[in-house]
Amino acid sequence: MTPAARYQAAIEVLDAIIAGQTPELALRVWGRSARFAGSKDRAAISDHVYDVLRNRGRAAALAGCLVTQATGRALILGLLRLHGVAVEDVFGQLPYGPSALSADEAMEHPTPDILSDTPDWLLTLLEVEFGPDLEAVLAAMSTRAPVYLRVNTRKTTPEHVISDLAQAGVRVIADPRLATALEVQNGARKITATAAYQAGLIEVQDLSVQMAVAEIPVPQTGRILDYCAGSGGKSLAIAARSDAELILHDKFPKRMADLALRAERAGMIYQTREDVQLDHEAQFDVVLLDVPCSGSGTWRRDPMVRWRMTPETLAALHSEQVQILDRAVALAAPRGLIIYMTCSLLRVENEEAVHGFLARHPQFDLLQSRRFDPRNASDGFFLTVLQAK
Repeated sequence: MTPAARYQAAIEVLDAIIAGQTPELALRVWGRSARFAGSKDRAAISDHVYDVLRNRGRAAALAGCLVTQATGRALILGLLRLHGVAVEDVFGQLPYGPSALSADEAMEHPTPDILSDTPDWLLTLLEVEFGPDLEAVLAAMSTRAPVYLRVNTRKTTPEHVISDLAQAGVRVIADPRLATALEVQNGARKITATAAYQAGLIEVQDLSVQMAVAEIPVPQTGRILDYCAGSGGKSLAIAARSDAELILHDKFPKRMADLALRAERAGMIYQTREDVQLDHEAQFDVVLLDVPCSGSGTWRRDPMVRWRMTPETLAALHSEQVQILDRAVALAAPRGLIIYMTCSLLRVENEEAVHGFLARHPQFDLLQSRRFDPRNASDGFFLTVLQAK
C-alpha cells in the first residue's frame, strides 16, 4: 500500500469508530476486508488511527471541526497538519488515497494547545491534581505508550531474557528503576511467539504496574486474595516472589480465561473463589483491590476512554470503589493489609476514596500512598497500603 492509501484506510477505520465500534474491532473488521494489506500496512494504519485518537481534540480543531462533528477524513487532515506532513502528499493521491481537499478543507486553522485533547470537565479535575504540570502530563499521554515486560525471576534472570529475545528478533533493554522490568525497543509484535514467553519467563506488564506491585509488602507465607483479579497479571507478579497461598476472584470470571495456561507456564499455583464463597473463608493477610476505575492513567493505550467517560459514569465508578473497599474490611485479617490500586489520575478515585475509607473505618491505618504518571513511570497508576489495627 502507498502512504496515501494507508491514510485512506485509517479514515475508513476512524469512521467506523465514530459510528460506535471500538478501535480494536474497527481495525479487525477492516483487516478482514483487506486481505491485500501486509503486516507493515496494518501496523501503519493502526498507528495512524491511534495517533488520531490520542490527539483527537487538536486534530479536529486543525481541520476546522468540533470533536463531536469531525469525520475520519477531517481527523486525518488535522493529524497531518499537527505532525507537519505535507497534506498534498496524501489528499488527491488517487486512485487509492483520499480525494483532493475542498476549498473549505484547504483553509488553515491555528494550532490549539494540548488541553483541547481532553474534555473540559475532566480538565477541571486534572488541574486540581497537577496544576501547572498538567500540560506536561497530557503531552506525555499524547505519545505512543512503551511496551514493558516483567521477568519471572523464579525461572530466569533479566540477562538471560535479553539474550534469548535478541535471538528471536526482539530487542529489549533493562529499566534502571526496577530489576524485573525490560523495555521493548523493537519487535513487540513478536513477543507472544517467542520461546521466552511460551515458557513463562516473561509477561507483558506496564512499568507503573510493576513498580506498584514491587512496593507491596507481600508476605512470604500466609494467604493473599486478589479480589479484582482481571487477567491475573498482578497475582503472577506476586507469585514470582512469594510462596503465600493465592486466591483469585473477579466479578467477571471470563477475564481470567487465559490465566490457567499463563500460570502453568510461570509456575504459579492459585485457586479461584466466587464472592459468596469468600464469606466462609478464613481472613486474608493481604487483600489486593485493583478496582474498576476511569482508566484515565491509560489514555495513551486506550485513548477513547477520555471521550467515553461522563460525570455520571465517574460517579458510578466511585460508588463501586467505595463498595469494594468496604467489602474488603471483612476479608482482611487482624493486622492484615488492604492494597488499593487504580489506573487513574483523578483524585476522587484515589486520595479522596482512601480518605473516605479511613473516615468510615478508623480501625485502619494508612501505611503508604504513591502515584505514578507518564513522567516517572509509563501509565498513570495509584497505590495505597492500608493496615488493620
